[in-house]
Amino acid sequence: MNNAEIVDLTHRNLVDIYGCLPIALARGQGSWLEDADGNRYLDFFCGLAVTNLGHSHPRLVRAVREQAERLMHVSNIFHTEPTARLAANLASRFGDGRVFFGNSGAEANEAAIKLARRWGHRDGGGRYEIVATLGSFHGRTLATLSATGQEKYHQGFQPLVPGFRMAPFDDLGALERSVSDNTVGVMLEPIQGEGGVVVPKADYLKRVREFCDRNHLLMILDEIQVGVGRTGKFFGYEHTGVKPDIVTLAKALGGGLPLGAMIAKSDIAASLTPGSHGTTFGGNPVSCAAGLAMVEAIDEERVLENATRVGGAMLERLREIAKTCDRITEVRGLGMIIGVVLKHDARPVVDACLKEHLLVNGTAGNVLRLLPPLNLSRADAERGLAIVERALRTAPVP
Repeated sequence: MNNAEIVDLTHRNLVDIYGCLPIALARGQGSWLEDADGNRYLDFFCGLAVTNLGHSHPRLVRAVREQAERLMHVSNIFHTEPTARLAANLASRFGDGRVFFGNSGAEANEAAIKLARRWGHRDGGGRYEIVATLGSFHGRTLATLSATGQEKYHQGFQPLVPGFRMAPFDDLGALERSVSDNTVGVMLEPIQGEGGVVVPKADYLKRVREFCDRNHLLMILDEIQVGVGRTGKFFGYEHTGVKPDIVTLAKALGGGLPLGAMIAKSDIAASLTPGSHGTTFGGNPVSCAAGLAMVEAIDEERVLENATRVGGAMLERLREIAKTCDRITEVRGLGMIIGVVLKHDARPVVDACLKEHLLVNGTAGNVLRLLPPLNLSRADAERGLAIVERALRTAPVP
């Protein structure tokens, strides 16, 4: 099938909730994708921070193929080696952790919310409320949507789940004032991705951690977008010297297959007992085999060093461009999560990049978001940034 045929078949049968571009991607290799008509695209979007090792990485392909040939699924009342080995890897990285596997970021965050409430009932004096932050995005289930601090995602789904309060991001005083006698924890992103690649002050997470410790509150970090190396460290919080009580991962964890994880300190995780939570496909052996290949590749192929080095060079180059491009107000980010804040809607720039076969994304209205593969070469980084610069200088102002 060609592009037009696939697009037509899609629009005639799928629920229209994504506003898809008229491109049907058929294959990928490294930092490049190809559509059904044979057109090639440089990928600075990575399926929304999912394909951190690029497309068709040989290590991941081999792990998925070999596991699929052995065993594709069993119930979670049995054990499998890929699930056990990936859980051990993540628990060790976190330190004294226990892992719950789901299929997505929303499932991982849902598990974190349920664990916080369960802990609150058992060890937290009956507390249940969670303070989240304005501008956040935590998922599209009703509970994670209720924890999301963006009104546009709430429209048409009220009433939301009770038990959530909102405070401005990167404002410790406002967060402190939002806590009530019923508050059990604080949930936030180390960097707000959907909120516009918003990077807080350097000491923000440290001060939140200290506040949570003083008030017997759980610190829950949503690293769905920034985890698994996106910032140049495996966990985004590692840049700050703090450790949360609960952290969530997904997106890149499965290397392209559905996989999410909640990791919690052992004493807190003990609040979830057999039968209190679960999911049919969570910890699927094929997804976990891909996840294990992903984390091993990050360690053995110097991926984090590349993300830091090449991502840092990209940020530097974009800030140089910003000095002579008056439509840019700020360039922000860390590692390979980069936001170019514009004075207008980002759509024309995104479209101009697409015309030159570069995939980028706009978020929060006026933020051009770049999420390249963590193993992006300097040559492809320069090639993509040259397109971004042309788009920034020539795209029509809306």
